[in-house]
Amino acid sequence: MTWVEAIGWLGAALAITGSAMRTIIPLRCIGIATNVVSLSYASLMHLYPSMTVNLILLPLNGFRLYQMLRLIQKVKVASKSDLSMDWLKPFMSQSSVKAGEILFAKGDAANCMYYTLSGRFRLRELGIDLPQGRVVGEMGFLSPENRRTQTLECLESGDVLSITYDQVRQLYFQNPEFGFYFLRLTTERLFTNMERMESEIARLRSRAVNPATSEEAISA
Repeated sequence: MTWVEAIGWLGAALAITGSAMRTIIPLRCIGIATNVVSLSYASLMHLYPSMTVNLILLPLNGFRLYQMLRLIQKVKVASKSDLSMDWLKPFMSQSSVKAGEILFAKGDAANCMYYTLSGRFRLRELGIDLPQGRVVGEMGFLSPENRRTQTLECLESGDVLSITYDQVRQLYFQNPEFGFYFLRLTTERLFTNMERMESEIARLRSRAVNPATSEEAISA
C-alpha cells in the first residue's frame, strides 16, 4: 500500500466514524478532518468531483462548528447572568387597568403574560399583592391546556405590559438569555408555591395534633 492509498483509507475511516457520531460538535470536528484528508487524497489523485465536494463541505462544516461553539458560549453566559426585562419591553403592548378589573380568572384560557408597570395587583387565591416590576401570568404557559391557575385582580389603577405566548415561544427559542430567564422565573415560582403549601400542611397538622391549644389560641 502506498502512502497515497493510506490517505484515502484514512479518509474513508473518518467518514465512517463521523456517521457513527451522536453529538453535533464531535460530528462537525470529524467532518472537518474528513474533508481535509479527502481533499488531500482527491488532489493527489486528480479526482476533481471529490475535490469540489470537499472544498464546499470544509468551510460549511467549519462555519457550523463556529455557530455551535458561539451558541454554547451564549448559553453559559446566560445561565450565570441576571436578565433585565427592559430589553423585552419593545416586544410588549401597554394598556391601562382600572381598580376592580380582573385581568384573568382561574380556569380561563391563557394566551399572554403581564409585566406590572404601575398600580397594585393581587393574586386572589393566594392573597399575594404584586408590586411594580413583576412578571405575572407565566404559569399559564406551562399549565395543562394553557389554563390560568390564579385570578389576577387590579386593586389600584395602573398600567401593565403584555406579551402573547406565541411571542414568548419565539423569544424562548431564539434568545438563550430569555430562555434561561424564563426557566429561572417559573422554577422560582414553583418552589415558592411548594414552600407555601408545605407551610400550610405543617400548620394544619399542628392544629390536628393539638386541637385544644388551637382552640385556646382562637378564643384568646
